[in-house]
Amino acid sequence: MLIQSVHFTFTPEDANKAEAILRELRDASREEEGVIAFDVARSQDKPNVFALWEEYRDRAALDVHMATDHYKRLVLNGVRPLAQQRNAEIVFPI
Repeated sequence: MLIQSVHFTFTPEDANKAEAILRELRDASREEEGVIAFDVARSQDKPNVFALWEEYRDRAALDVHMATDHYKRLVLNGVRPLAQQRNAEIVFPI
């Protein structure tokens, strides 16, 4: 199993649009065979900051995820262009 942790920061004007996109991404990603968990959270103190916690069976499952149409539409052409900042780490359980 591998975990990808991602934090996005958006402008306050784009935060609600980003939330809608991230909800759609979460719902579509949870349907993928290799996805164990896919959660999205929004900061209460900084409502333009979001965190994603993605768990995949293995690297191949993450690669499949990144090749899906919904990833290309919602991430590459959706939240990433809107994001002011993106920090991501791939980690492995210990």
